[in-house]
Amino acid sequence: MIKQLVLGLLLLFLPVAALAHQQAVSVSAFLDSLARRDELRPLKTIVVARDGQVVAEQGYRGHSPSESTNIKSASKSIISALVGIAIGKGLLEGTDQKIAPILKDDLPDQPDPRLNDVTIGNLLSMQAGLDRMSGQNYGRWVSSRNWVRFALSQPFVDQPGGEMLYSTASTHLLSAILTKVGGKSTLALARDWLGPVKGFRIGAWERDPQGIYLGGNQMAMSARSLLAFGELYRNGGRTADGKQVVPAEWIVQSWQHRTNSRFSGDEYGYGWFTRQIGGEEVHFAWGYGGQMLYIVPSLNLTVAMTSEESGPSARNGYRDSLHDLLAEIITTVRAI
Repeated sequence: MIKQLVLGLLLLFLPVAALAHQQAVSVSAFLDSLARRDELRPLKTIVVARDGQVVAEQGYRGHSPSESTNIKSASKSIISALVGIAIGKGLLEGTDQKIAPILKDDLPDQPDPRLNDVTIGNLLSMQAGLDRMSGQNYGRWVSSRNWVRFALSQPFVDQPGGEMLYSTASTHLLSAILTKVGGKSTLALARDWLGPVKGFRIGAWERDPQGIYLGGNQMAMSARSLLAFGELYRNGGRTADGKQVVPAEWIVQSWQHRTNSRFSGDEYGYGWFTRQIGGEEVHFAWGYGGQMLYIVPSLNLTVAMTSEESGPSARNGYRDSLHDLLAEIITTVRAI
């Protein structure tokens, strides 16, 4: 009787196991072929997970999915997660909370009255209205003696809640806020709060002159670690063993369309972009040079990619090549 039961269970799970094996073989073969494609020469690593399991990973030109790389602005999505956790813990009131009382020690001597209207949510969705501290302004910002004070002293070029003004200073202000309300450095909070996520690890991370970790740039992670973070979001904020790390409602809020990128037209929420790729809705984190984390909820698919920091991936067309690559992965997965 027991033997029959075991045999029945084996017969039940064999097709599933065979399908998983076929999927891994197909995706692995596809990833192997990418090394020959000139448009993907900056690609260093890629890791693909389906239904919570890594089905294939590959490193190119001597790189490994376990090596640390600067994920650049993809780290903005991690800052967003930490804000969501802080709200869930009651350390922050919510996205409508005004930032001026929290950062009062760094406000300019004669602040623009509109600073009193800027909220946590405005910083998350890049709608603070303050002049951008990215692109051509980034260098003078990080050369200043106090990055928080410098960011808060910038002129308003739009009203709070207005047009999307992509600025690393906005997420750095969030890092400063997390440091104040959390009573620890942003790195310590990340290690405490995201520590239960198996495989997640932040390595080196730049700090400002006051010791505040740079919210939204210069964070070292591996493709495997980035994928682990993506899997957390794909799974509704829960770890593989069911521990709720990021509030589920925060993920819904983060992926909600709030504004649009001036550069790509993509929808933007709280630290996440959204667009249609391969016929599916895809939420993604995006860092300079092509540091990408894609989540495709409809297919239970998560893909992490790291690249050389060789140039602005949006302007040189490389980012579009990575979007096309994800579309091919989607097609390969669907075909199995």
